[in-house]
Amino acid sequence: MTTLRAELLTGQLDIAWALFEHHSAGIDDAACLWEPAPGAWTVRPDAEGRWRPDWQVPEPDPVPALTIGWLTWHMDYWWTTTIGHCLHGGAPEREEITWPGGAEAAAERLHGLKEEWRAGLLSLSDAELDSADRTAGLPWGAGRPLSAVAGWLNIELAKNVAEIGMVHHLYRLRPSG
Repeated sequence: MTTLRAELLTGQLDIAWALFEHHSAGIDDAACLWEPAPGAWTVRPDAEGRWRPDWQVPEPDPVPALTIGWLTWHMDYWWTTTIGHCLHGGAPEREEITWPGGAEAAAERLHGLKEEWRAGLLSLSDAELDSADRTAGLPWGAGRPLSAVAGWLNIELAKNVAEIGMVHHLYRLRPSG
């Protein structure tokens, strides 16, 4: 039986996802790869044709401007990692999570991850959402209750979607030429 807590979390998820659908409408491959500033972090094909994100540890301060492609990869990374650890007992390493190579494919992948996460949350009891057992392997949120990680993920989704909306807005306003 679905719990009120799971319904609250998935309700927040649905609102943030609606914003993603609003902002992602009309984004094409060129918009995904447009760099809003010199030195922007993006995704690039490697020698084998896999799209890899720019990444640096520790992150520079300030973090460079980000492309829509990089932002969609980042969403894929934290969702894949969270789902893997919290629902399946393990996740691939960051280096194994690549961008699918296009705007449509990225949106489809994110939609699949959102649906998997949503279904997973709805299958859990309040006791499971209150437990930190499922978060133990996370690179972030380890030791926190799953409900707190899910709440963070909703905020992270909304933040990344707002960034996508802003970059897309700037892309549409750029001078032609």
